[in-house]
Amino acid sequence: MEILYAALGGFALDLLLGDPSWMPHPVVGMGRCITFLEPRLRAVFPKTPLGERAAGTVLAAALPLGTLILSLGLLRLCRAAHPALAFALETLWCWQSLAVRGLAAESETVRRRLAEGALADARRAVGRIVGRDTGALSAQGVTRAAVETVAENFADGAAAPMVYMLIGGAPLALCCKAVNTMDSMVGYKNDRYLHFGRAAARLDDAVNFLPARLAALLLVLSAGLAGESLPGACRIWRRDRRCHASPNSAQTESAMAGALGIQLGGPASYFGKLHDKPAIGDPLREPEPRDIRRANRMLYIASVLCLALLCMLRILIVKGVST
Repeated sequence: MEILYAALGGFALDLLLGDPSWMPHPVVGMGRCITFLEPRLRAVFPKTPLGERAAGTVLAAALPLGTLILSLGLLRLCRAAHPALAFALETLWCWQSLAVRGLAAESETVRRRLAEGALADARRAVGRIVGRDTGALSAQGVTRAAVETVAENFADGAAAPMVYMLIGGAPLALCCKAVNTMDSMVGYKNDRYLHFGRAAARLDDAVNFLPARLAALLLVLSAGLAGESLPGACRIWRRDRRCHASPNSAQTESAMAGALGIQLGGPASYFGKLHDKPAIGDPLREPEPRDIRRANRMLYIASVLCLALLCMLRILIVKGVST
């Protein structure tokens, strides 16, 4: 039951405190490892597409595996000192594996800037949580980007870590975060990372495949509980859940688009290059700043549902194994 209590404690701490800026975060360390390893791996392997793929594959294997080994080792050391110390560390890592409040807070900042009419500030704020170019986005474009990232990151920043922490505790959740961090740093289809980042991107797709589908179903359910369109969420999810180059991103984006009655997706600029992404949802109306708050309401409800469901499944499985 230790894992269950650590997951519940970590979730509660995330909702209460988010990600305090003063507290060291494992993702920062993961990012520094990637920054350290990338040039050294590139130097070792040939500067050819095949060589870059090999270098990226080494990174994609080394960071998650290293994260898993290090976290398991530290937990074992803490448990040898005192079980309470190990439980405290596991709870801390469960907390740091989640990003529900942080995502809601960042997107709420975007909403406030839009409500104030400060479009330039809203562009900068949304640029903190999306990978696309934001300097030329309209107010509707900023809103659309914020809603999309709330939907997509519910899967990456909440559902997936919860799935893995309820399977294997904080070490497996941190391993999931390592994969997500690699994808966010090197998983781009641009000149620099087309080959080097391929293994990281594909690993991220695999790790998030089942959590993304669970997250989509939970968003559909949360639409009804949040007073949004449950039929719309279900209809658009069924129709548009594959409308993305990624096998996972459109799962949650389509549920969110249908619930709010807006269109997401469409052309977006990355690193100065326009990508003609398919639209998701129906353009029943233009996105409005209040849609960000509505998306966050669904985020919180779906996160609670996700944790409750996974906790119940773990209890049933553990009881079944013990008998």
